[in-house]
Formats: sequence, C-alpha cells, structure tokens
Amino acid sequence: MPEPNISHAIHTTAQQAEAAFYEAIERADLEAMMAVWAEDEEIICVHPGGPRLAGYAAVRESWRKIFAGGANLRFTLTSQVQSQGMLLAVHSLHENITILGDQRKPPPVMVTNVYIRGALGWRMLVHHASPGPAVADAGEIPKTVH
Repeated sequence: MPEPNISHAIHTTAQQAEAAFYEAIERADLEAMMAVWAEDEEIICVHPGGPRLAGYAAVRESWRKIFAGGANLRFTLTSQVQSQGMLLAVHSLHENITILGDQRKPPPVMVTNVYIRGALGWRMLVHHASPGPAVADAGEIPKTVH
C-alpha cells in the first residue's frame, strides 16, 4: 500500500471528494483519481459490467487502463440521494455519460459511492457502477426501499 499522499487537497466534505472523483475521470488523471480513494486494501470498485475489484493496486490498475484512452468522458450527475453520518457517507446517483465526439446518448449508469472520513479528510471507500435500463420511466420506480 502506498504512503499517504497529503500533497493533494484534503476534502472536508464527502461532496468535495465526489466532485474531485468525477473531475479526475474527466481529465483522465490517475494521480488525482487515486488521491480521492482511501489508501486501504479494503477499497472496492465495480465498473459497469465488470468484476469486483478489491484493494488499492487492483483499483489503481483498472483506472490506469480506463484513462489510457484519454480524457474523452463527460459526466452529468442526476437522481442524487445522499445519506451521511459523522464518519461515513453513502451517495446513490445516476451518471449520465457523454463520450466526446459520439452523438449517441447511452442509458444512465446507476452508482453507489461510499466515503469514509479520516485524518486526510473524506476519501472514497467504494464505487459500484451498474448499467442502467435502456429507458427509465419514473412512474415505474417502486416506492419500497429494501
């Protein structure tokens, strides 16, 4: 596990950490991306349609491969629901992704991001992204929470 990197901003809120996460993706900036993550072997990342990746090295390598394609993704975040305690925050949202130069509009990606507060501020602990349905109809969303 790497040494803590305190040269990057300390996020005083989970919302700041989340903004930094999406900015890092849009810039395809691996170091900025990993500065958002908790430096812990218990971190988890699931990319849409991909396997569950556990640990700092596996998560870093997955983002390195994604960023090898360059800075060609733009995100609009919608349907945001947040729950937060003193040390843990859970954000559920939809990622509406635009690929630069591609006119197609893919369905939103359904995401759960979990953040933990520690000595270096709020850091990402879990990013779980799943492909959304092709057409989302708000009238079909069940009102029951499991």
